[in-house]
Amino acid sequence: MPLQERRVTDAAALKALAHPLRISLFEALVLRGPMTASQLGRFLDESPSNCSWHLRKLAQHGFVREAPGGSGRNRPWQAVSEGLTWGEEDDPAVNAAGDALTDLMLERELQRLRAARAARAQEPKEWRDATGLNQSALWMTAEEAADLLRRMRELFLTYVERVSDPDARPPDARLVHLVGWAVPSGPSEPFEPAASPAPHETGDDAAAPQEEPQC
Repeated sequence: MPLQERRVTDAAALKALAHPLRISLFEALVLRGPMTASQLGRFLDESPSNCSWHLRKLAQHGFVREAPGGSGRNRPWQAVSEGLTWGEEDDPAVNAAGDALTDLMLERELQRLRAARAARAQEPKEWRDATGLNQSALWMTAEEAADLLRRMRELFLTYVERVSDPDARPPDARLVHLVGWAVPSGPSEPFEPAASPAPHETGDDAAAPQEEPQC
């Protein structure tokens, strides 16, 4: 089943999501399915009342909703969409809110990376060999960068059907986080190396270099 994705273009909604616990709540519902506030509290080591309050805030902006079944404190919540996107808009307020959310998301992923590297020695060898970090810097045109980013996104959506279908997950599957970005660096103009200096003449008639007078 294709990923259900929502593009967020409202500054208030982006600001509402830019909270560590709310992001964790939304992510848990996407990756683990419907849960009650009490279940989420145990999973995230938070109080059920705090989870319930933040879930209602997320619901106000259409990120989560009540799932069928249950009542009162036992009512489960579910994510409305499995993926979110946001980006450049005509409204500066929307862009500022999106930048703040992106910064928070990046910091969460960096914390995951640091934690995984700190625990690497405790991982089985097959997982140490199967996971890692890659970095590269390439000269590309804007069109080439866009194509590479598209292919990265397609690759990152491999096995996406397992997000919403637990039965599709192999018995030994684990949750693996992937992060990738393509960002320009350096000048916008193509780099032109300096011309190689002409070799010095070595004959008797060669002029000796002259020093500039010092003031």
